[in-house]
Amino acid sequence: MQYISLLLLVYPAAYQPGEACAAAGEEEGGTSSSPAAALILCRACGHELADGTDILHNVQSRMALSIRNDTSIGSRRVNVQLFENPHGHQFEVITFRKSDVTLHWPADKHFSWFPGFSWTLATCPRCGTHLGWAFQPSDWPDTVTKNRFEESEHTFLALITHRLLREDFASSLLMIPKSFKS
Repeated sequence: MQYISLLLLVYPAAYQPGEACAAAGEEEGGTSSSPAAALILCRACGHELADGTDILHNVQSRMALSIRNDTSIGSRRVNVQLFENPHGHQFEVITFRKSDVTLHWPADKHFSWFPGFSWTLATCPRCGTHLGWAFQPSDWPDTVTKNRFEESEHTFLALITHRLLREDFASSLLMIPKSFKS
């Protein structure tokens, strides 16, 4: 059982609930939300970071080592891009329009994966885990207000896939002890 739990935590795509499970949830009075609207959580602490509808599909970089479509967010296809930093560490990221993260300015123009954009670190506001990077136009000042960043159509975030978790997947891992069942 521990092996299966570890497998599901490390490889969330290994678990795909069937249609019968979804239908059973609806019959029991549960609400069926759209896979695109799935909440995205910090894998380390469970903090709600974004909504599946906040994912951007049109932000692709020629600097990516590879780009693939994945069904990380339910049945919705998302672009997953693989990048390598100057130290040789590789990261698979998904781009988001907005996310509840803490941004650490000043932004840096060097070694940007998205030409024409400066980057800054993005961390979880609850546990401080490094979740990815926020990108803003390079011609902006190095430090901007959070409101300006969030309101602009020219900004986006690239969050590391293995540091994220879908809420519906996380809730499927919770087991109710037999003694609590009636």
